Amino acid sequence: MSAGARASARTARSRNAELLLLGAGVLLTLFGYASVGLATTGELPGELLGYAVGLVAAAALAHFAVRRFAPHADPLILPLAFALSGLGLVLIHRLDISYAIRYHSPPAASNQVMWSAIGLAVLLAVLVFLKDHRHLQRYAYVTVFTALVLLMAPAFFPGDSYGAKRWIRLGALSFQPGEFVRIAIAVFFAGYLTMHKDALALASRRVLGFYLPRGRQFGPIAAVWVLSLLVLIFERDLGTSLIFFGLFVIMLYAATERPSWVVSGMGMFAVGAFVVGSMEPHVHGRIVAWLHPMDYYLPHPPAGLTSPQAAEALFSFGSGGVLGTGLGRGHSDLIGFAGRSDFILTTVGEELGLAGMMAVFLLYALLIERGLRTALDARDPFGKLLATGLAGALALQVFVVAGGVTGLLPLTGKALPFLAAGGSSQVANWVLIAVLLKISDSARRPPPEPAADLDEQATQLIRR
Repeated sequence: MSAGARASARTARSRNAELLLLGAGVLLTLFGYASVGLATTGELPGELLGYAVGLVAAAALAHFAVRRFAPHADPLILPLAFALSGLGLVLIHRLDISYAIRYHSPPAASNQVMWSAIGLAVLLAVLVFLKDHRHLQRYAYVTVFTALVLLMAPAFFPGDSYGAKRWIRLGALSFQPGEFVRIAIAVFFAGYLTMHKDALALASRRVLGFYLPRGRQFGPIAAVWVLSLLVLIFERDLGTSLIFFGLFVIMLYAATERPSWVVSGMGMFAVGAFVVGSMEPHVHGRIVAWLHPMDYYLPHPPAGLTSPQAAEALFSFGSGGVLGTGLGRGHSDLIGFAGRSDFILTTVGEELGLAGMMAVFLLYALLIERGLRTALDARDPFGKLLATGLAGALALQVFVVAGGVTGLLPLTGKALPFLAAGGSSQVANWVLIAVLLKISDSARRPPPEPAADLDEQATQLIRR
C-alpha cells in the first residue's frame, strides 16, 4: 500500500471515530434531557423527539463540514465540544423548570439553543472561509487594535452587571466583548511572539537562580500588565483581567522557554491584584466573600460582603456528596440568577456529585489536551503559539470559573465555557474550536509524496 493510500485510510478512520463519538455525545444529551423530565414531571418531555432530530442534524452538519474542509483534524476536538455544549443545554433546561416555579422567570434554554445554532453556523463559516490559519498572522496588528477597543469599550457604557462592567449594550442588543477578545489577543500574541521570540529569549542578569529579561524586552509584559490593571480598575472585571494577563504569560513562556517570564508575570499580577483589591470596593468585596463566605450569616456581615452565593455554593456541593442527588432533584436554583452562569457548576456538583464534577473536568481536560497536542504537532511557529494560546485561554477560563465557585479563588463572574447560558460565550467558544480544527488539520495533513513533488517541480520548470 502506498503512503497516500495509508494516509487516506488513516484519515477515514479518524473521521469515522469522530462520527461515532458525536453519536455518543448526542445520546448523552438526550439521556440527560429525558432524565430531567422523568425526575421533575414523571414522564418523558414532549419535545424529546424534536430535540433529538435537531441534535442529530446539528452533529451531522458539523461532522460533514469537518470531513469536507478539515479532513485531517483531530477527531476528538469536535465531539468533546459538542458533548459539553449538550450537557449545558440539559442543565439550563433543568434549571428553567425550578426557576419558573420559584422566581417565575422566563426559560433560558430556548435562547441557548438559538445561540448554540449560531455558534455552529459560525464554526462552519470559519471552516469554509479560513483556508489556512497562517493567514491570520497578516492581520495581527489589526486584530489587536480591534481587541483593545472592545476590551476597553464596556468602561464607557452605563449599567453595571452585578458590579462589573463587561457588557456593551446597544438598545435591546448586548454582548460581552471579553469572550471574543481572548481569541483576538491570542492571534496577536502568536504573531508578535513569532517575530520577536529570539529577542525575548535573551537573558540579562541572574537573580536567585533565574535569568531576568532585559529592560528593553521587559516592555511588552509591562504594557500588558498595565492594561490588565486598567481593566481591573475601570471595569472591575477580575476574570477578564486574569485571563488576559495569564494568556500572555503562557504564550510568552511557550515561545521563549524562560521560567523567568512566568515568575516575573505572576509576581507583577500578584502585586497589582493586591493593590487594586485593597482600593477598589467591588474587587475587595469579592476577596472578602472568598476568604469569609460564611460571615454573610453573621448579625453584622463584613463590609463588602453583600451576597451569600459563595456560601450557598459550598452548601450545594456538600449536599451532592459523591454520586449526587440525581438530575432534577437538587436545589441549586436557590443561588438565584447566577445558577445559569458561573454557578451552573453547583448544579453539576449537587445533582451529579463529585463523580459528575470529575467527569465534566475530564471533558475539559481532554479538550485542552487536544489543543496542546495540536500545538505540538503544528509545523509552523505561528500555529504552535496560536494553538497554545487558544488551549491556554480555555484552560484559564475553566480554572478561574471553577476555582471561584468551589472557593479556590475569588469569584470572577465569567461564564463556564459551553455549559453556562450566554450568547457571547457560546459563539466565541465555537470560534475557538473552529480555529483549533483548522490548525489541527494543517498539522496532521500528510506531506506530499516525493514522486508527486518532483513531478510538480518538473511541470513548473517546463512551463517556465
